[in-house]
Amino acid sequence: MAKKLTGFEVKPEEKQNWQSIAMVWIGSMICVPSLMIGGLVGSSMSIGKVIMAILIGYSIICIYMSLIGIQGCDTGLPTAVMASGALGKKGAQYVISSVLAIACIGWFGIQSAVCGTSFSSMLATMTGITIPTWLSSTLWGIIMLVTACYGFKGLKWLNFVAVPLLLIVCGYGVWAAMVQFNGLEVMANYVTPHPMPFVTGISLVVATFAVGGAISSDYCRFAKSRKDVIKSSVLGVLPAGLTMLLIGAVMSIVTGQYDISAVLTAVGVPAIGLVALVLATWTTNVTNAYSGGLSLSNLLGLDESYYKVTTAIAGGIGTLLAALGLLGKFTAFLTLLSALVPALVGVLIADYWLIGKGDPKAFKLREGVFAPGMISFLVGALVACITGGTFASFPSLVAAFPILNMPFFIGPINGIVVSMLLYIAIVKVIPGPNPSYNEN
Repeated sequence: MAKKLTGFEVKPEEKQNWQSIAMVWIGSMICVPSLMIGGLVGSSMSIGKVIMAILIGYSIICIYMSLIGIQGCDTGLPTAVMASGALGKKGAQYVISSVLAIACIGWFGIQSAVCGTSFSSMLATMTGITIPTWLSSTLWGIIMLVTACYGFKGLKWLNFVAVPLLLIVCGYGVWAAMVQFNGLEVMANYVTPHPMPFVTGISLVVATFAVGGAISSDYCRFAKSRKDVIKSSVLGVLPAGLTMLLIGAVMSIVTGQYDISAVLTAVGVPAIGLVALVLATWTTNVTNAYSGGLSLSNLLGLDESYYKVTTAIAGGIGTLLAALGLLGKFTAFLTLLSALVPALVGVLIADYWLIGKGDPKAFKLREGVFAPGMISFLVGALVACITGGTFASFPSLVAAFPILNMPFFIGPINGIVVSMLLYIAIVKVIPGPNPSYNEN
């Protein structure tokens, strides 16, 4: 098996129970972006459709993250290494690093903007002092970036405060909104002023954890069995994801706002809400900058000793994007992620489960760039973008090339299916290079 020869083998004593792995996913789901996306979807749909969009979106995630996670459990390999089977070593380096860099830098910018906007809004409410949003976003971006580059030993302990505090504030926010705004009646009679297509809502839900699902093997390779992978994936994502997005949706429907800072201000908890938002965003965003920096290092062929430089570059780009108003392109960013990541996953699933029949002994790691995998990923991502409405945020581009916006079914699913089928078809025609490692 490949895991014996790559240096990533998992020792028996390193195996974890499924509850431990599930807690990793739960911690990832409880964050400000989940509230924002829930609010965005909730402000554009009825509560019934919101629930259906969440269940369908996270079911898609759970299915593919279970398949990727089982592959990691079987082989003992993290996603970045495992992808060498379908993309080749160099292909995996370029694709995985690029996708993760885009995701991490984008999320750093989004969260810096959220923190900056919330800080400006709540500070103005509490003190009357007005700070421009772009300046606040830049300052908080710099603070988070410095922390990521030079470290802050106490930061990891903030998670023990930030996550429970955010849950308490959100729980109070829902209760206060229901009481102050006659929430049950508002929800029963709610008619959205700006309806969102149901499939767009599903795509946005998928985007909340698209990357997490794709890198599930990084953690699930420590699972004791395939069953444990499935249990940790489903129970770690669905309950927490449904809860957080529903909280955001309910607060949005009842208060008429999906800007979480405005919602918390409206229900009368600006000070505590500000602390919870800043802490939760800070702890998450340091990871975004650090992971984005490592992805850039890998993409550029640098070793980890350069992480401070590449982290500074990643965080600097994210901070600039926040100052330039990336938050206004939040939906476009999410639809891009929901197109790129599932298409990549489709190739990995096709290689291991359909070509290799799910047998770890048949799994191959390839050197260089494996053309069938690269072509299938790029075509699948393009199809997902075109059918999922990714280009709709660029009307001038669509006006020039109408073919770039042809909504059909669900973009992420389209990307997965196309990349899978194309990979199988090409592999049957083009013989691949010899595997890099002995399979036995």
